[in-house]
This record gives sequence, structure tokens and C-alpha cells, in this order.
Amino acid sequence: MSRKTDHTDTSGLESFLQPIVAQFGCDLEESSIIPVGKQRILRVLVDRDGGINLDDVAEVTRALSKALDDKDIMGQSRYTLEVSSPGVDRPLTLPRHWRRNITRLVAVTLANGQKLTGRIKTASDEAAELDVKGKLRTIAYGDVEKAKVQIEFNRPAGNDDDEDAPADGTVEEN
Repeated sequence: MSRKTDHTDTSGLESFLQPIVAQFGCDLEESSIIPVGKQRILRVLVDRDGGINLDDVAEVTRALSKALDDKDIMGQSRYTLEVSSPGVDRPLTLPRHWRRNITRLVAVTLANGQKLTGRIKTASDEAAELDVKGKLRTIAYGDVEKAKVQIEFNRPAGNDDDEDAPADGTVEEN
């Protein structure tokens, strides 16, 4: 029996993709189907604690491609499968996003309109603790309207000590 998915409804598709992605210790962050002429692009974003590399993406891609073709999920029309990681400009919307970015600088807009920038020190299921100008501040996720990791220039790779952050505070906002 063939299961076909309407190109505008990704909920059934995500239910199909999730267990395949999970086999590799990854989370399905997002999937979308984009019509391009008579073809479609299936975009799948995956990530996991500790990050994901190109070999991981290749393994997930092969498994997804095989499963999609075996079950004829995409139907008879042509499609291109694109699998990648979310990237640094992805908004922090779930506790796992905050946890995966501990030590990174984030710009946060709170529901009350207040804006702040701080470094993530800890992240739980309910809140993150940020170092904002030398003071620790607990931010409940429910109070966050928008949060994004900030790209830091001149910060040595792999060094998470605050004293090694750029003296001039050079940051690119996303």
C-alpha cells in the first residue's frame, strides 16, 4: 500500500521522517516541501547534541532517501531531497536549542519588549541562565519572544572563557 503526502501538509511526512532521523541520534528540527515547477524540494533539517557533521548528514540522507523511495511517500512526481543542519541563524525556540548553544552569545527579545544580550551559562527544560554584562540572569523560555545566537568575530574557536571574548565586543547581529 502506498502512502502519499500532500505537498502542503508536512505533519504526516514528519511523523514518517522522525523515527528514521532518531536512529542516528538526531532530532528532526524541521521539514518542508517546496514546489519548484513540476518538481519539489524536500528540505530536512537535523541536529543533535554535540553537533552534526557532513558524514552524519550523508548517513541520514541515505536512510531518508531509501525509506522515502521504498514507501513511495513522495508519490510519482520528481523531488530533490536536501538534508542539512539548522545553521547558526536558527532561532532558539526549544530547550534543546538553548542547551546546544551553551557558552554562545545570544540576543534575546522578551515578551515585554525588553532586549538583552548575554552568554548562555546553563539551560534547563524551563529556563536558561545568561551572563548579561557580568550579572547572571535567569530567562524563562515562556518569557522569550525571540532569541538568536550572535556571530562573534575574533573569538578563538573552541575557547569558551568569557575573558577571551573580543575586548571591543564586536558582534554581528542576525
